[in-house]
Amino acid sequence: MDENPLKLRKLHHIEFLVENAKQAAYFYRHAFGFSLEAYAGLETGQRERTSYVLKQGKAGFVLTTPLFPDEAMSGHIKKHGDGVRDIAFDVQDSDQAFELSLARGAQAAIHPRTLADKNGSIRHAAIRTYGDTIHSFISTVPGQ
Repeated sequence: MDENPLKLRKLHHIEFLVENAKQAAYFYRHAFGFSLEAYAGLETGQRERTSYVLKQGKAGFVLTTPLFPDEAMSGHIKKHGDGVRDIAFDVQDSDQAFELSLARGAQAAIHPRTLADKNGSIRHAAIRTYGDTIHSFISTVPGQ
């Protein structure tokens, strides 16, 4: 049996869905010493959610608040309260990890896609795990 069939390299980040991402980011920065690495929201052209990316050592958290009450993320928060939505892994090949997971019985959450902005591109896919939590597979786009 292959020891690492999905070619997991490390934990990429954990995303929390929260009612107030700004307040949660303040708490993690001041209580635990996390640093703010990135932000996305209305000011950056993001119209659906506000997210703060925090780092400390090898730990990466994304704190996200949906901006509309009728979005799936809002329903997740209403059902579960603030909590983990996605445990994301850095993998060698997100498409391969996704397909192998499906072949082993996983259910698709997000089919492989390329996400790009002015800073570069990644490949992203996700599978359903327990409850409403997902596991994402993230890899760099070849040639970048």
